[in-house]
Amino acid sequence: MTTDPHPISADTAYLGVDGLARRFADGSLTSADLVDTLLARIAAVDDPAGPIGLRSITALADDARRTAAERDLERTRGEVRGPLHGVPVLVKDNIEVTGLPGAAGSTALIGRPATDAPLVTRLREAGAVVLASTNLSEWANIRSERSTSGWSATGGLVGNPWALDRSAGGSSSGSGAALAAGLAPLAVGTETDGSIICPASVNGVVGLKPTVGAVPTAGIVPISASQDSPGPMGRSVADVAHLYSVLAGVAPVELDGARPQFVAATTWRTDHPPTDALVARCIDALRAAGEAVVDRDVAMPGPEVVNDEFVVLLSELVEDLGAYLAARPGQGVRSLVDVVTHEDDHREVELEWFGHELLTQALGTGGRTGESYAAARERNLEWAVSTCLEPALDGADVLVAAAYGPAWKSDLVVGGHAGAVSSWVTTPAAIAGWPIMSVPIGLLHGLPVGLALIARQGEERTLLAAAARVESVVAATEPLPRPLWQVPLRG
Repeated sequence: MTTDPHPISADTAYLGVDGLARRFADGSLTSADLVDTLLARIAAVDDPAGPIGLRSITALADDARRTAAERDLERTRGEVRGPLHGVPVLVKDNIEVTGLPGAAGSTALIGRPATDAPLVTRLREAGAVVLASTNLSEWANIRSERSTSGWSATGGLVGNPWALDRSAGGSSSGSGAALAAGLAPLAVGTETDGSIICPASVNGVVGLKPTVGAVPTAGIVPISASQDSPGPMGRSVADVAHLYSVLAGVAPVELDGARPQFVAATTWRTDHPPTDALVARCIDALRAAGEAVVDRDVAMPGPEVVNDEFVVLLSELVEDLGAYLAARPGQGVRSLVDVVTHEDDHREVELEWFGHELLTQALGTGGRTGESYAAARERNLEWAVSTCLEPALDGADVLVAAAYGPAWKSDLVVGGHAGAVSSWVTTPAAIAGWPIMSVPIGLLHGLPVGLALIARQGEERTLLAAAARVESVVAATEPLPRPLWQVPLRG
C-alpha cells in the first residue's frame, strides 16, 4: 500500500493548528466534525482487528465528542478559551487523564482510577479536546535490554505508517505513529532519554523534549525525576511551538526573526552512511541558505557514561515509581516489588516476548541512598555539561546532529532497538536536562530521518526558532510526502 488508507478524510486529518483555526473561524469546519473525522480514521487504520492495525491508540476519550460540541458552542458565543480551542490532542498512556487508562502499557495498572495530570488541565484550559491515549513501550521502555520498542502488554506492537513492519520507535511510539498517520494534529509524549526524539525521527514528525522541569510531571508514571520530561509532538515546528506554550504555561513562541548560530557535531555519527550523508546535505543546505554553521568535534558518551546513566535511572526508578504507585488511588501494585511480582504472576501476557531484568536490577540499587548513585550522578552531570555540551556550544546557540536513521524492523522474537542507526545525541541532553528537538529532513528508502537540535537549559524559544530555520530549508530542498503505508517487505 502506497496511498492513504482513508483518503476521504486525509486533507482534513493533516491540517495543522493554524489551518484548523482558519477553518474554524470561517465556519467551513467545526470541532465536532473534525473529531468525527478523526474517530472514523482511527477506526479505519488503527483498530487491531482491521486491515492495517496500526495499534497507536490505546483508548478513546468518552467525552471527546461532547467536549468538541461544547467548544463549537463557545465559539459561536465569541468565547475562545485559548490557542488550542477545539483542537484534538492525543496523550501518551503514561500520563493520567480522567476516563483514560493511564496504565503505562501495563496490565498492573488496569482499573486504577486516573485524574487529569496538571499538563492535561492546561490542555483543557487552552480549549483542547483530549481525543485518546496513545500506546507506548511499556513502562516507557525501562524493562529489558531486549525489549521491542513500541510494544506493551495492553496495546500490542505499534506499527510505523511509512512501512508497517518497521519500528515506530519508543517509548512515545503511539504518539509519533498516530501523528504521522493523521489521527490527530497534536500529541503529548514523554522522554527520559530519547523517548520523544526517537519516535519523532522515525515517524517523520517534529518532537520537543523541553528542559526538565519546564512542564509539570505530576500525574505521570515516572522513571527518573532528574531526567523525565513531557513534551509536545506535531507535524510542524509551528504546531509544536503552540503546544509547548500551553504545556509549559508560557507566552506564545515567536518563530521569526531569530538567527541562531549552529554547531554541527562532526563526531556524532550514526554509523549508517546514507543517514550521515543526508545530514551533511542538510547542513550544507543551511549554509547555502545563509545560516551560520560551524563544525566542531563533540565528546561522545563512552561505556562509563552509559553505565552511570543506568545506575542513576534504575536508582531513581525504584523510589520514584514506588512513590507514584503508593499514592495513586485504587487497588493494585504499590511498589516496584509489586510490579515484578505481578508480571511474574501474569507472565503469559507480560513476559511473552522479553523479560523485566531492568526492573529487578533497579530493586538491587538501594535507590538514591545506594552506594553507587551519588557518584554516578555527579560523574554523569560533569561529563554531560562540562565535558560535552558547554564546550560544544561555546559561542553558539544550537547543536545539530543526526537524531536516528531510518526505522529498523520490529522483531518481537529477538528484540528491537536502534542499534547502528542512533548517534547517541539524546544522551547528553537527557543527563543534563537540556532541551532537544527532532525535525524531519528527508527520506531514505521511503523512511524518514530526523535532525536533532540541542540548546541550553531553558532556551526552548531559541531551539524552536532554530528548528523553524531547518524546517524552512528542508521544505525547499527535501520536502516529505505523507506516509507511504508500505506493506511488510523482505530486506
